[in-house]
Amino acid sequence: MTAQVGIVLVSHSAAVAAAVATLAQGLAGGGESAPIAPAGGTPDGGLGTSSELIVEAARAVDRGSGVALLVDLGSAVLTVKALLAEGDELPEGARLADAPFVEGAVAALVTASAGGDMDAVVAAASEAYTYRKG
Repeated sequence: MTAQVGIVLVSHSAAVAAAVATLAQGLAGGGESAPIAPAGGTPDGGLGTSSELIVEAARAVDRGSGVALLVDLGSAVLTVKALLAEGDELPEGARLADAPFVEGAVAALVTASAGGDMDAVVAAASEAYTYRKG
């Protein structure tokens, strides 16, 4: 089996990032899931985003097939885009997924766990925008 795409959940809150990772793992079904890691808050435990924590999480989930990064709010997007523009801190093949945070995380993890490549993982996460709730 080929290496799976890793997933990083970037939130302004460590608790939110960790909870969404746990939720996604729980909803992804049984068996071994693709690697997923939260990168929330600041190193001192405050609210915000941290390039250091994002890079650390991305390296932890990198299995050679790329890392999909899902973000919660505006400055998290800017932080990830800056890291991607720098080009040397995140693993090769890292991509920002334009996706809703919770639904996108679940869809991305299910797809990555099933062996989907980066394009499939990012597409699944992005398609979560179309999930109707009413």
